[in-house]
Amino acid sequence: MHSFLLLLPDFALIALGVLLRRHLGLGDGFWPGVERLVYFVLFPALLFHALARASIDFSVMGPLFAVGLLTMAGGLLLGFAGRPLLQGAGPMGFASRVQCAYRFNTYIGIAVAGKFAGAAGVATMGALCGAMVPFANMAAVTMLAHHGQGRLLRELARNPLIVATLAGIAFNLSGARLPEPVLPFLQRLADAAVALGLLAVGAALRMGRRDGASGRERLGVLYLCAVKLLALPALAWGLASVFGLTGIAFATAVIFAALPTASSAYILAMRMGGDGRAVAWLISATTVFAAVTLTAWLTVLGAARSG
Repeated sequence: MHSFLLLLPDFALIALGVLLRRHLGLGDGFWPGVERLVYFVLFPALLFHALARASIDFSVMGPLFAVGLLTMAGGLLLGFAGRPLLQGAGPMGFASRVQCAYRFNTYIGIAVAGKFAGAAGVATMGALCGAMVPFANMAAVTMLAHHGQGRLLRELARNPLIVATLAGIAFNLSGARLPEPVLPFLQRLADAAVALGLLAVGAALRMGRRDGASGRERLGVLYLCAVKLLALPALAWGLASVFGLTGIAFATAVIFAALPTASSAYILAMRMGGDGRAVAWLISATTVFAAVTLTAWLTVLGAARSG
């Protein structure tokens, strides 16, 4: 019950985003601007603010990054194992869908980590997500490469989450301190990032029956959801134990692995000629199911911490 109450405010914001889009006249023309504001301004401010003030232990962050990378690699391999269930989707359809087995929603990750472990959780999750973004993008673009535009390195170098992560770590290591008036300014931007980010996640949900999908394809979709929400957290748990992670780092690794698929998977699929509609459905399904599975994983983590 405690884990459910911990997640309730965040998933309530996602549900509110659904209602705002569908019933209060805030339709498709409104949300792209919100997403750009969050992605290019608010979330980078949150990451920089958290990392610039955090106590960063690189003896812990190195193994944590290794666990995150190996977990995503495991998701990719498990996604490929389900290819026979998605043969009817075709090569590009499968390439579009398989990224949903390992990509992660940073907005939800930051919100959940902050609830579970406070400012230290935000900083640790922010650093992990920032470090994993390039690898997630490279894997997805490689799968969709024959429709690509050859600008991957440029896109990664200009990615605001990566830039903010590196800037926050560099500022932290410099030993400088943020001026007092800047702290409340960044804190307000950070607060807005979580709220608006979760509202945007809800507005992007596309649930409903997918016409024309075969029984085998539906089974394949459920398989990918199970990989993302059940198999990957279990894998991360085992890897974190092997790498000797404890405390916040251990919890962050498991929460990271248990996150639903990122909405950017849909954008990439559409931009590179993939099956955007199927990806949108998978993003929505993993987000809705995560309300249950994340609650379960947080309950297990809480029991392990107290035990």
